[in-house]
Amino acid sequence: MQPEKAHYFTMSLLKTGLKIPIVSGIIKSLGKGKNTNESIQAFGLTFPNVIGLAAGFDKNAMFLEELSALGFGHIEIGTVTPKPQDGNEKPRLFRLVKDNALINRMGFNNDGVEVVAERLKKRPAGLIVGGNIGKNKVTPNENALDDYVICFKALYNVVDYFTVNVSSPNTPGLRDLQEKEPLTHLLKSLIALRGEIVASGESSIVRPVLLKIAPDLTDSQLDDIAALAVEAGIDGLIATNTTISRAELNTSTEDLEKIGAGGLSGEPVEDKSTYVIQYLSKKLNGAMPIIGVGGIHDVKGAKDKLDAGATLLQLYTGFIFKGPALIGKIKNL
Repeated sequence: MQPEKAHYFTMSLLKTGLKIPIVSGIIKSLGKGKNTNESIQAFGLTFPNVIGLAAGFDKNAMFLEELSALGFGHIEIGTVTPKPQDGNEKPRLFRLVKDNALINRMGFNNDGVEVVAERLKKRPAGLIVGGNIGKNKVTPNENALDDYVICFKALYNVVDYFTVNVSSPNTPGLRDLQEKEPLTHLLKSLIALRGEIVASGESSIVRPVLLKIAPDLTDSQLDDIAALAVEAGIDGLIATNTTISRAELNTSTEDLEKIGAGGLSGEPVEDKSTYVIQYLSKKLNGAMPIIGVGGIHDVKGAKDKLDAGATLLQLYTGFIFKGPALIGKIKNL
């Protein structure tokens, strides 16, 4: 089955299965783990366990209850944009079975922030939800801040933390926002907006703001990211997004050329992601927590990221290939 169709078909089956008591018990047991992890404090929040679901899987907050039942300690929805958009032309999601990897060029397909915000008002109690926000494809970079502000305001009272996404390779020009000057301006503006929201009484809660970065940055760019993250006053980093690299894959060059552009996730990005976590952890010296994501497909990969300096973890491709049992195994760390 074509991967994007398989995604929604599988989630529909999960939704149905959870309504049947015996099936529901089996499904929930897969991600439960043999022991209950101690809760984890990060960004001023209490996470019930170490493992979460990365953005991109439940873009529109449609399956929070079902995914929570699988044992995830937190779920990041989005990427959400101000206006609804269809994303890139299909097919846009491809399996690289020989590499336990995916290539996607989804293009921030989502229902728009207003619809998603309304949906989040009915989110499961006790579940930590992050809001991953971005800009619409048609919005020029010089106006990108406007889009992030719209999403920030609309989601402020219905998510627990924000992730600023400037690292997807599938929106033209988006990664240019990772450069020092535009990124500093963007992050400082959102932190200032957060202060205004709290000062005005619209909310009494200071929502954490995180930045998600690419695995393809040079060490000097990572130095800039670390410095400006501290300077801007954000609360944490997520390392990393998908890579544009196609190095050392088992999939043939011919097949890769047929697939074309897109972000690569899964096992091939594991080492890159872990390196970025380790580098930033040393550079920041505990200044802020890091969520580790990228290529986790077994317990060793999860442990490597924690040893590198990650406080929390997120799954995406590993969850697709290995299923919910991987959640339970990681929770037994």
